[in-house]
Amino acid sequence: MLWLGPQPVPYAACLAQMFFVHALTAVESGVLLGMACDCAAAVGRPLHYPILVTKAHVGYAALLLALKAVAIVVPFPLLVARFEHFRAKTIDHAYCVHMAVVELVVAVSGIDIPGISGSYGLIAHAALRLPTQEAHAKAFGTCSSQICVILAFYVPGLFSYLTHRFGHHTVPKPVHIPLSNIYLLLPPALNPLIYGARTKQIR
Repeated sequence: MLWLGPQPVPYAACLAQMFFVHALTAVESGVLLGMACDCAAAVGRPLHYPILVTKAHVGYAALLLALKAVAIVVPFPLLVARFEHFRAKTIDHAYCVHMAVVELVVAVSGIDIPGISGSYGLIAHAALRLPTQEAHAKAFGTCSSQICVILAFYVPGLFSYLTHRFGHHTVPKPVHIPLSNIYLLLPPALNPLIYGARTKQIR
């Protein structure tokens, strides 16, 4: 779009793009929930960790998270496909975005946030019960990368959602496009840097 200017997008391709963008966003939110639960098990129940977190349990959890995202997001492109008046519209974004789906994904992420918060509450409770300051620091350090990834995912998403929802009259349209792109591109770009900073060889 930046090199060639605005181009027509086939309607089916736009719907497919809408589905994959929002389904993968919902999956990523679920992955963050799974990571928080994993960290809570590692810090709170270290002796039971090998029993609680097996390959089979991780596989089932991943399958459930993927099915949850697909089941929640798939109805919206199908419903939008029924409206003929959407077939000849100009989209003021770099990708096919649909605010009903965005609101839904925010709701899905909102469901995951209490689980993530509860997991980190359990982690803090378990870490503070450890006998030494060094043990506290080690327990909190175990999950520090994940907390940074969670913030990198949710903060731009929340900002983009609020801008779309309430800032149509105050935020100019050319600002909406970079905000949407930052929401999609910033977390995946930061993840390797955040996790790499914790790896001695990469540092």
